[in-house]
Amino acid sequence: MSFTVVIPARYASTRLPAKLLRELNGKTVLQRVHECVTQSSANTILIATDDERIAKSVTEFGGEVCMTAASHQSGTQRIAEVIQIKNIPAETIIVNVQGDEPFMPVACIEQVAKLLRDYSDAPMATLCTPLTDENEIFDSNVVKVVTNKDQDAMYFSRASIPWYRGDYENKQLKQAHLENTFRHIGIYAYRAGFVQQYVDYQPSPLENIEMLEQLRVLWYGHKIKVAQAIETPGPGIDTAADLEKAKSLLEG
Repeated sequence: MSFTVVIPARYASTRLPAKLLRELNGKTVLQRVHECVTQSSANTILIATDDERIAKSVTEFGGEVCMTAASHQSGTQRIAEVIQIKNIPAETIIVNVQGDEPFMPVACIEQVAKLLRDYSDAPMATLCTPLTDENEIFDSNVVKVVTNKDQDAMYFSRASIPWYRGDYENKQLKQAHLENTFRHIGIYAYRAGFVQQYVDYQPSPLENIEMLEQLRVLWYGHKIKVAQAIETPGPGIDTAADLEKAKSLLEG
């Protein structure tokens, strides 16, 4: 299976400045992400950035950099520029791996690429996993997804979906709620030809409300194919506490 991985790498971060260049047990967060991706069968791996500090670091650890504009508001916009710069054919499968996900399983990278390959009517694919902690149900930082019978995404939300009306209104939480509430995993596969189409669309009202860019795809009537991840990813790096947790995981 042939696919390209693009890792959007932004220097600025509100909660943890320069987090991609933070040291994670002897290597930067971004280097660990890159090393994870190199274990996949991706035929090309590109790190897309607008920052010379990140570019320098990537060059030092042997990665391939694609310099992009500083004006991009999202990783998908950055990927669209990479596709143009590299003249990537429209049918190419592009997997977007976040630069702050050093524990993204190789199996998930392969899975999301294969998912898109197997469903020619979908321009985009992603993964999910059942919730494991009751606190995640009402945590707005945990993005949920619901799908239809064909495993096409119906909606993504920071709210708890589905809403177990009788139980939640009576403040009752059950194991079944966790098993049937799915956390969206932030890994995407796109067909290269669709990415430019996506960025040409105006942001949708729901996207602006939820602050979830994947809602733009649904708003304009496109399918997002969803599968339950065959391996559950480890924690991403958003805060200093996340970084310390990641260090402990690597040491353990």
